[in-house]
Amino acid sequence: MKSLYSEQPTWLHAVPAYAKLAALALLSTGLFFTHQLIALSVSGLVCMGIFTSLGRVTANAKPLLMGLGLACVLIAAFHLWMQHPVLAAITVLRLVSTTLMGIALTLTTRYSDLLHVFERVLSPLNSLGVSSERLALQLALMLRFTEHFFILWRRLDEAHRLRTGKAGGFKILAPLTIQMLVSARHVADTLHVRLRR
Repeated sequence: MKSLYSEQPTWLHAVPAYAKLAALALLSTGLFFTHQLIALSVSGLVCMGIFTSLGRVTANAKPLLMGLGLACVLIAAFHLWMQHPVLAAITVLRLVSTTLMGIALTLTTRYSDLLHVFERVLSPLNSLGVSSERLALQLALMLRFTEHFFILWRRLDEAHRLRTGKAGGFKILAPLTIQMLVSARHVADTLHVRLRR
């Protein structure tokens, strides 16, 4: 599976994976403990600043940013229709901050580094009879398949645009689903062979 990870070095590449994951966890938790628009706005601006500081690397995340923009519009429209403008602003700011930092993590952190952190964090579960390695692998695969989904979406959408001059929309849903299932099958077969050894 292809990855959104960029080999082009940025300042965030030098930050250890565990530090980036911890910062993301603290940010996500902190944002849901406050309803202050000023604090959420400052957080959003800081997160946007960090994300844009990555430079050209962020071009790889265009499909994710498009999805984020669409989600923000839909969520804001729903809350405004329900006559809750403040809640709309709070929700959108939380979503923007956490998503941008999540994308930044994906762009600047190797899959193997994430897997290592997951294994370390989950290692206490071994004493309870739970395989921390397998659980960490499942979490890492979930992240990789989410990432792979957007990569395939971008590739199919670009191919559709080249053929028709229009965005793919729902027309690429069927081939996208088929390719995701094929990828999942290949990964499952590979894991089955390796785990039997």
